[in-house]
Amino acid sequence: MTIQYCQVVPPAVLLLLGIVGILLVVLSTEEIKEPPENMYGVVLDAGSSHTTMYVYKWPADKQNGTGIVTEHSECHVKGGGISSYADNRGGAARSLELCLEQARKDIPRSRHHLTPVYLGATAGMRLLNITNPTESQRILEEVSVKLRSYPFRFRGATILSGQEEGAYGWVTVNYLLENFVKYGFVGRWLSPGRDTVGALDFGGASTQITFETSAEVENQDNAMELRLYGRKHRLYTQSFLCYGRDQVLRKLMAHLVKTQGPGPVLSNPCYPANVNAFVNLGKEVFDSPCTAEYRPTPFDPQLTVTVQGTGHYEHCLGNMSHIFTFDSCSYSKCSFDGVFQPNVTGSFMAFSAFFYTHSFLQRTTGITVTSPSLMEQATRSVCTMSFSEMLAKAPEQEQRLKDYCAVSVFMQVLMVRGYGFDELSFHQVSFQKKAGDTSIGWALGYMLTLSSLLPGESIGLMKALPPGPWASVIFIFTLLLLAVLCYLLMMMTCQKKKGDGGVI
Repeated sequence: MTIQYCQVVPPAVLLLLGIVGILLVVLSTEEIKEPPENMYGVVLDAGSSHTTMYVYKWPADKQNGTGIVTEHSECHVKGGGISSYADNRGGAARSLELCLEQARKDIPRSRHHLTPVYLGATAGMRLLNITNPTESQRILEEVSVKLRSYPFRFRGATILSGQEEGAYGWVTVNYLLENFVKYGFVGRWLSPGRDTVGALDFGGASTQITFETSAEVENQDNAMELRLYGRKHRLYTQSFLCYGRDQVLRKLMAHLVKTQGPGPVLSNPCYPANVNAFVNLGKEVFDSPCTAEYRPTPFDPQLTVTVQGTGHYEHCLGNMSHIFTFDSCSYSKCSFDGVFQPNVTGSFMAFSAFFYTHSFLQRTTGITVTSPSLMEQATRSVCTMSFSEMLAKAPEQEQRLKDYCAVSVFMQVLMVRGYGFDELSFHQVSFQKKAGDTSIGWALGYMLTLSSLLPGESIGLMKALPPGPWASVIFIFTLLLLAVLCYLLMMMTCQKKKGDGGVI
């Protein structure tokens, strides 16, 4: 009897194995999405006064044709902007090394060869390209060689146009405000359907205004069309070269030289009263194409003058207004210097030097600037402060204090007379440095736009059983395991019986 039982067990085990196999074949499976690795991108913002490197990341499966990009890390390059290395061979390239080494560490090694790296140079290099195109090209070639020496995918080192700089800044602002796309409660990326926000940028050598408009853009140089997250956006954008903070201060000083003459002493109503400074006209004023129209003839480039501050708001405003031209326009409407601009509409975000100047005014005067009248009130207050008063309120700004009156007055003229913000529209402007942990500027917008050109990675799929059938499979597998154990015990018993001469 035992031997007969032993002969029945093997077929039973095979039958159970067959049943499990059939179940595995016929049971439906589900596709489980395996998230892809992050992709990375590096953008070097080569501005007029300094260079900043941003490392961005986004999921390799992109949404709506554009990667969902976030800031991973940033690094501030020591020294001046790359344009300051004219006549200094290799200097611009060497200045980038420490930050590029940081990028090598911040980005996983497995992603190095897939990570694009871009360098975008802005107004400083645009100016150098005007005065010395040979040096400008040499610097771009040197930094390109340096970027190619790293294990990333070099995708170019270029000088951005002013319109591109403005438009990419606009993209950054609206992306961070989630005006393009928003992650909904249902776990999907949705279009929020909100109006976009205009962007106001104020750098070292240029200033930009960009906003979406339905009005006719009479000058096509000011028109730009972008497609992001499945939507088309029609922009007005304008960059004013020579109207960045550093160049405005040069233009003001050059205007004072022109009106007062290049004498040994120069009166500056925008400096705090009783503040004196020594200025070399050749190296600190007339070393820029932005001041060429003011250069006196004859002119001694070695001349150093003593600049004496008088701290007079009205006189500062009058002199600053002269660096703008408001009486020439060949279009239906203009901002200044004959540049077409439709009326400003909607909300705006002002960043870069706009934010720092606005913050300084609030800190030193206690006035939060939300209207042209409050702008005038705060600016007038700063321009009549003594240097010691300003120093007591902002000691860490000592090197820049003497220039805040001039920069504040410039911002007032630019926003009110230039761009046309009035008592109603000025309330729609917010002054910000960051949105969350992300710096506001053109670099993120550049990465967002360019990432749509990069190949995405498909989501890895794994076949898996849904939860219900798994219970049946586990139950049958347990029975099979018990049956195998019984079979082994039976076989051992059968062998023993045979060895003992058992009777059938």
